[in-house]
Formats: sequence, structure tokens, C-alpha cells
Amino acid sequence: MADLANQKRLAADILKIGVTRVWMDPERLEDIATAITREDLRKLIEDGVIKRKPVVGISRGRARERAAKRAKGHRKGHGSREGAAGARAPKKEQWMRRIRAQRKVLRAMRDEKAIDARTYRILYRKAKGGEFRNVAHLKSYIAYQKK
Repeated sequence: MADLANQKRLAADILKIGVTRVWMDPERLEDIATAITREDLRKLIEDGVIKRKPVVGISRGRARERAAKRAKGHRKGHGSREGAAGARAPKKEQWMRRIRAQRKVLRAMRDEKAIDARTYRILYRKAKGGEFRNVAHLKSYIAYQKK
């Protein structure tokens, strides 16, 4: 078999692509070997003996699979974690989640007349001061106060 490196290089130059993207018809290798000039190669390209290979991309299939697993809570063990616990769930976000839940409960209790406005205001301030760990703690405090 003839060395077609030169033809491949010239064809790549004509097609304005890389050498690896040049496709040559294996049935017509003799014709390609006889083509020496750029004009000969242009004619072969026109005839479809030499073509561009499509651009090969990087598949996102595996990445999508991984993302779907992570969405379900998989692949999040100790070995996959980077950054401290405080970076993954910042203190401020923890606080916001906690205080919003407590305030929601307090509002509901006030609207249902389970607690009066004055008690609501006192408990609201205590919650703001961080006196309650969570909603359960807040409710147990209210139950204890009513006794």
C-alpha cells in the first residue's frame, strides 16, 4: 500500500481541518496515491473520494448519570466531599432554616389563638436570641410554660 501521508496532509489543508479528520475511500486508494497536486485532490474531494470526518465531541452521558444519582442523594459519602462541613452547609443557612421554621410555628400558633400576642412577641424575641435549638424545643418550652 502506498504512503498517503502527503495526500492526507494536503487534503487537510484544502478542507481546512486536522489530518486526523480526513477520510479516504478505502476502495479508491490507488486513485488517491496518483493524485499529487492540490488540483487532483480538489477533484477527489468533489467526487466524494476524500471527505471530512465529523467532529467528535465528549459525551455528557456519564455526567448526566452521575448528576441523576447525586440528585437522589447517592455518591455523596465522605470520600466524595471537599471542603469542611461549614462550607457544605454554612452556619448562616442553618440559622435561616431554623429561625424561619420557628417563626412559622409561632405565627401559626398566634393566628390559631394558641398563644396571645404578648407571649408571641416574647417567644419571637427568644427565638431571635437563639434560645431554641429547633421547633420541637420551642414547642416543648411552650408546653412547659403552660403548666
